[in-house]
Amino acid sequence: MREKLLTVSPPYNFDLVLDRLSLDPLNIVDIENRTVKVPFYSEKNEVLTVAATGSTDEPSFLIKMDSADEDGSRLAFLKRIFQWEGTLHNIHQHFLETDLREIFLEHSGTPVVLEFSPYATLMKSIIHQQLNLSFAHTLTERFVHKYGQLKDGVWFYPRPSETALIEVSELRDLQFSQRKAEYVIGVSKEIAEGRLDLEKLQEQTDEMILKELVKLRGIGPWTAENYLMFALGRPNLFPKTDIGIQNALKKLYGMDRKPTLAEIEKMSAAWSPYLSYASLYLWRSIENRK
Repeated sequence: MREKLLTVSPPYNFDLVLDRLSLDPLNIVDIENRTVKVPFYSEKNEVLTVAATGSTDEPSFLIKMDSADEDGSRLAFLKRIFQWEGTLHNIHQHFLETDLREIFLEHSGTPVVLEFSPYATLMKSIIHQQLNLSFAHTLTERFVHKYGQLKDGVWFYPRPSETALIEVSELRDLQFSQRKAEYVIGVSKEIAEGRLDLEKLQEQTDEMILKELVKLRGIGPWTAENYLMFALGRPNLFPKTDIGIQNALKKLYGMDRKPTLAEIEKMSAAWSPYLSYASLYLWRSIENRK
């Protein structure tokens, strides 16, 4: 077991990070001991353990790895996932001058943590489309438990080449709808057969990525925007059609109905260029805290 101690710029509230990660039952989170086990997708697949050793104002982390990180890929991966490079200070200050001031004070130091795999982000988003959160998690668990890999107590999503071989009827047996099953398999085939290259895609602009993804059957603007935010960490995404965003804005402004898209456009104008953070903190304002 190899260990490495890392310090990052404040503010960074890892306890709130763990709280949100714990909403997904596939994540192995220990809130009391302030740790999370992270699947690192590679030829052999590895599990990395991140433990908080500091505070919001003096954040530090102990990273545990099974083998030496000679090429630095594991540490670079964790820095990207947990947004450890840069600082949240300027973003926080920006929102203190907006209508989101109180929400940002309550959740100060919460970064936009990425999903652990770009491919997993796509699969999770497709499965979650138009489902309540509880059943969405149940369906995702069924998919990963049947077709993924369990290593050291951590679940890894199946690879695109593996999902591409699944029959629609198999997913229907897990209570996938016909279309959702077709979407999961179809998008996986696009990746497995090289027509959709996720590595090359990340080099493109937000607009180009959105345009490329929505060409695929089963990927609309909501899924594409979630991919930009939670697979690539793009900072200025605001999915206006998201029900959670709409409910959070309804609560924030004391409305008796959900705001229209035109109203949302006006409300969110002052939150650019950090709309992804506005999205995250609005979601946080209505999520159940543990």
